[in-house]
Amino acid sequence: MKAIVLNGFGDSKNFSLGEIEKPAVKADEVLVRIRASAFNPIDYQMRLGLRESRLMTSPVLGREFSGVIVALGAQVQGFSLGEEVMAASGSRGSNGTYAQYIAIHYKMLAPKPAGISFEQAAAIPSSGLTALQAFKRMNVKVHDLVFIGGGSGAVGRFLIRLLKRSGVRTIFSTAGNEQSRNILESSGLLKEQVLDYRESGLVQKLLELTGRPFDFVVDLAGGSMSETAAEVLKVNGTYVDITFLGTEKTREILFDHGDLILNISNYAYVLEGKIESYGLALEEIRQMIESGWISPPEIHLIGGLSVSSVQKAHELMENNQVRGKKIVMSI
Repeated sequence: MKAIVLNGFGDSKNFSLGEIEKPAVKADEVLVRIRASAFNPIDYQMRLGLRESRLMTSPVLGREFSGVIVALGAQVQGFSLGEEVMAASGSRGSNGTYAQYIAIHYKMLAPKPAGISFEQAAAIPSSGLTALQAFKRMNVKVHDLVFIGGGSGAVGRFLIRLLKRSGVRTIFSTAGNEQSRNILESSGLLKEQVLDYRESGLVQKLLELTGRPFDFVVDLAGGSMSETAAEVLKVNGTYVDITFLGTEKTREILFDHGDLILNISNYAYVLEGKIESYGLALEEIRQMIESGWISPPEIHLIGGLSVSSVQKAHELMENNQVRGKKIVMSI
């Protein structure tokens, strides 16, 4: 099968198009013909050989996809040949998703939502699972104040919609351009609830607008934004860390305030062998989308299975030029 292979850590020039062996199917696995693969920041972090690279089990990167089942293991239940599915494969598949096929445990799959394209479906799993986990673990009450640093991406929009649908109204976020602002407002935030993260005195402005510190903050950007999030959080508040990119100053503020830190990690369940958590949560998201409760992320179709598509996607993510859209590659 054709696949985009990473030949060594470092520059995006290290990718090449190659032929690798089509994966064999184990008794509890299905073989999926991948139709679309989505890109995530962890992809380029792995490419660079950073901390996340220790999760790699294949020189083929890519952690989420949609496609069609073409083979079933003897122990597979609940799925059939020809069924359209989606999954966040993480590092649990036979290889990454920059490829034509993947073998994966059937409990990590969910049916593709009806009425949307393979490209839209591929953009759902990672961001949807992350947002749903954060939403459930936060347990926000209707009158709580929530700040989401950098909320215009796929995770942020999923989370905002989940919060809004559950009755939470006072949600603030940040944007750095008009497109990101429009995305946040279309997700349900009021104009005055979206602030420019480059604005001087951002912490003071947020606290003036709310009249009190936030009950919950969500860090989707890291760096200086994580510091802003920590500074506007109340004593004994809840800091939701989705990036693992907070600074030393961030950690000092949170410690001094006695704040609770919720680390959100999709692959944490794998450490306990609870792979069924993926499929069950994706099924929940599928039902939300089909019922119109939430909508799939907006996508930027980068092209077909090629080195140039992968290189361009990595460069856009690495240079923070995604503009609020999930980058997807057709296969």
